Amino acid sequence: MQLHDVWFVIIAVLWIGYFFLEGFDFGVGVLTKLLARDRAEKRVLINTIGPVWDGNEVWLLSAGGATFAAFPDWYATLFSGFYLPLLLILVCLIVRGVAFEYRAKRPEEKWQRNWEQAIFWTSLIPAFLWGVAFANIVRGVKIDAQKEYVGTLFDLLNPYALLGGLVTLTLFTFHGAVFTSLKTVGEIRERSRTTAVRLGAVTAVLALVFLVWTQVSRGDAKSLVALVVAVAALVGALGAVRAGREGWSFGLSGVTIAAAVAMLFLTLFPNVMPSSLDAAWSLTVTNASSSPYTLKIMTWCAAIATPLVLVYQGWTYWVFRKRIGTQHIAEAH
Repeated sequence: MQLHDVWFVIIAVLWIGYFFLEGFDFGVGVLTKLLARDRAEKRVLINTIGPVWDGNEVWLLSAGGATFAAFPDWYATLFSGFYLPLLLILVCLIVRGVAFEYRAKRPEEKWQRNWEQAIFWTSLIPAFLWGVAFANIVRGVKIDAQKEYVGTLFDLLNPYALLGGLVTLTLFTFHGAVFTSLKTVGEIRERSRTTAVRLGAVTAVLALVFLVWTQVSRGDAKSLVALVVAVAALVGALGAVRAGREGWSFGLSGVTIAAAVAMLFLTLFPNVMPSSLDAAWSLTVTNASSSPYTLKIMTWCAAIATPLVLVYQGWTYWVFRKRIGTQHIAEAH
């Protein structure tokens, strides 16, 4: 296996890690409007991800940085062609971070309500747009012989991509509902379990249609295995949350995300960005990669830094592992 193949796998793993972790962040943000009944319950939901949400976004920075360094042509074409959707995601992530920090800075009802609205929308929009973006990458976009995107924004809004957006939105919200049931106590825990069951049923239908569509149009034996794992894990997650086994359900919903993203990358390889105009113009792991020397240096840096990041993030989750409820929320002054 060549180093450019290794870095394709590494980037896939980074995206899997990002969607696994930031997925439940987005889901909890959406649930602040759908699940919480009062201010105290919204504070409980936000507090479940409060210590970890910014650490989860490190995976996005790592995935973007790795793509820039290992496959500069992929990075350039992707960000020029998907400029507006990716810019909207970036703005949402910025506003979302500010909302988490500023929401409790003032006691006025209007102030806190506006920031809570911001948390909801800046969680929902990226959760949808990430699915649209990755579905378009797998489907193929208009890339010419100069490796430049020559399509329009409306070319990205095709039925397959929009379905992909609905899948990531519902899957992340289901993942967030399971995480909420795992991290809370009392009435909000029971309601989050009920919500997870309902969301899971909708997610299962949408995900099955999307993954089968992907398999029929672009899949092979390896992607079929990933499809089966994703569907089985989602069914298992539904059964586990119905039985009150939130830990198992959260793990299985994470496996669902991992298998689904892995399937997309398996159908993509050896391309990194297929051209819908001419297959010969597609960006591949070979023609879009950096030099072997650059990849070698990156590999050594990743081998040293990655274990440190994993240990630190694992320690963070261990410290903040306990359940919380409205009884743990201090009275507002």
